[in-house]
Amino acid sequence: MTFGETYRGKRVWLTGDTGFKGSWLAFWLHRLGAEVFGIGLEPDTAEGPFVRADLPRLIRHETADIRDAARMLALARDFQPDVVFHLAAQALVRHSYAEPVETFDTNVRGTAHVLEAIRQAGQPCAVVVVTSDKCYENREEDYAYREEDPMGGHDPYSASKGCAELVAASYRRAFFAAPGRVHLATARAGNVIGPGDWAADRIVPDAVRAIRAGKALSVRNPRAVRPWQHVLEPLSGYLRLGQALLEQGARAAEGWNFGPDPASARNVGELAELFCRAWGAGATWQAMPNPANPHEAHLLQLAIDKARERLAWHPKWNFDTTVQRTAAGYRTMLTARNVEAVRAFMNDEIAAYEAAT
Repeated sequence: MTFGETYRGKRVWLTGDTGFKGSWLAFWLHRLGAEVFGIGLEPDTAEGPFVRADLPRLIRHETADIRDAARMLALARDFQPDVVFHLAAQALVRHSYAEPVETFDTNVRGTAHVLEAIRQAGQPCAVVVVTSDKCYENREEDYAYREEDPMGGHDPYSASKGCAELVAASYRRAFFAAPGRVHLATARAGNVIGPGDWAADRIVPDAVRAIRAGKALSVRNPRAVRPWQHVLEPLSGYLRLGQALLEQGARAAEGWNFGPDPASARNVGELAELFCRAWGAGATWQAMPNPANPHEAHLLQLAIDKARERLAWHPKWNFDTTVQRTAAGYRTMLTARNVEAVRAFMNDEIAAYEAAT
C-alpha cells in the first residue's frame, strides 16, 4: 500500500513521537513529504529509533506532556495541523497496575486535552486517535472483536483505552459533527513488535535484553494468545485511515481495527521460540515457574473485515516474516555505526513493506 502525494506538504501533528511506534511513524511521514511536528516526553532510551535516527534533525520536535492542557492548546494554535495522529500514551499493562492514576491521567485526560486543543484551535483537520485492541470488553472467548463491540477493560491500562475511545466518540458527536471541519477516527491495533522497541515487560525487548546479558528469556504466560503484527502494519493502517479522512471526511470518522490475519494470532511461547531461532546462537527461553503476576488477558483477537472492505487495507507480512524481520532488524540497529546507517535501514524496511503484496 502506497500513499501517493496524500501527505506531501501536509502539516502533521504527531503526539508520542519519541515512542516506538511514534518514531517509526514520524520517519515514514517525513519520507512521504509531510511537514511533521512531533511532541513527546524525553525518550526512555538512546537505543530507540528516535535517538538512533536523530529524528529531531528530520522533523520539528518539542518535549511536551499531553497532560498539560494549556501547552497543548498553544501548540495546536501555533502549528495549525492538517492531520493529527495522537499516539502519546502510558502504553504498558503491568505499569498500569503500579501507577493506575497516572495511566488514566495520561490516556484519558491527556486525550481530552489534545482533542480540546484541536477544538479550540479551530483548524479543519483529520484526526486519528490511536487506542488499543485492549479497549474491548474481553470475555476471552474464541471470538475476534469487531468495531461495534462494547468497550471495557479489566486492568487500568485496558480500561483507560476504552475510556479514551468514549472520549473520542463524545468529541466526534458533540463538537466535530459539522461538515468540513474536524473529522475524527480511532484506531485499534494488535500486539505490535518490531526493531527499536525497548519498553519494559514486553516479550521481544525482554528477549533482546536477555540475549545481550547471556541469559534465557523468562516468559510469564507462554500460552497467552495475542494478535502479533509488525510495527509497519498498524502504521500503514493509521496512514490509510488519515488518507480516508482527508478524502472522505465524515464517512471514515469511526472506530477501526488494524490487526493481523487470524493465522498470526499465536501464543507467547510460539513467538519466543521463533524469535530465538531467528536470532540464532545464544538465544533461549524458558517458562517462568509459578509467576506471581497481575491479571493479563489470555486470549485476544481482532476482526479486520471493515478495514479490508472499506479502506482496502490488509496486513502484508505473516507471523514468520514478522518475527524474522524483527530479529534481523534488532541486529541491524544494534550494530549500525552511525545515524545514516540507521536511517538507511528504516528507509529500506519501509520500502520493502510498501513493495509487499
